[in-house]
Amino acid sequence: MNPAVLEWTAAGVSMLGVWLMSRRVLVAWPVGLVSVALYALVFAQARLYSDTLLQVAFGGFLLFGWVSWRGRQQDDGKVAIVALSRRLLVRDLSMGLGAGVLLGALMHHFTDAALPWLDAMLASLSLVGQWWQARRHVAAWWMWLAVDVVYIGMYVVKSLHVTAALYAVFLVLAVIGLRAWRAAAAQQPVTAAGR
Repeated sequence: MNPAVLEWTAAGVSMLGVWLMSRRVLVAWPVGLVSVALYALVFAQARLYSDTLLQVAFGGFLLFGWVSWRGRQQDDGKVAIVALSRRLLVRDLSMGLGAGVLLGALMHHFTDAALPWLDAMLASLSLVGQWWQARRHVAAWWMWLAVDVVYIGMYVVKSLHVTAALYAVFLVLAVIGLRAWRAAAAQQPVTAAGR
C-alpha cells in the first residue's frame, strides 16, 4: 500500500477507535486492533522501531481490554470507571519509566532507530496508558494528554505530518475522554483497584 494512503487510513481508524473509547463502548477494542495493525506498518516504514513494537504490544493490551471490559458493562452498555490507587500509580509509572530507559538503551545500541530514547520512552509510557485504559482508570486520559503532546513534536520531526495532525486530534479526544470518564466516575460508587 502507498505509504501516504496507509498513514491516512491508519489515522482515520485510530481516530474512530479513540472516540469510541471515550464513549466507553466495547466496539472500541476491535477498532483499536485494526488501527494498531495499520500503524505498525507505518512506523516500521519510518524506522520508529519502538513505536512499531508498541503497536504489537498495544495489540495484546487491546485484546486484554476487550476481554476485561466484556464482563463489566453496565445496563447502558458502557463500562464502570475504577479509581486508581496512589500505590498503583507510582508502581505503574516507575515500571513505565524503567522500561523506557531499558528499551531506549537497546534501540540505541542495537538498531538504527531514528530517535531511540524518545521513541522508547513514549512507547513505554503509552503502554502504561493502555494498561490504565484496559483497567478503566481515568488516569489513562491524563497519560494520553502528556504523551500525545510529545508525540506531535516527534512525528513532525520525522515528517509524519498526517500522524502529527492525528495526535493533535487525539489531544482533543483525550480532553473529551477525560471529561466524560470523570463525569461517569463521579456518578458511580467509588471502587479502587487494589491489585
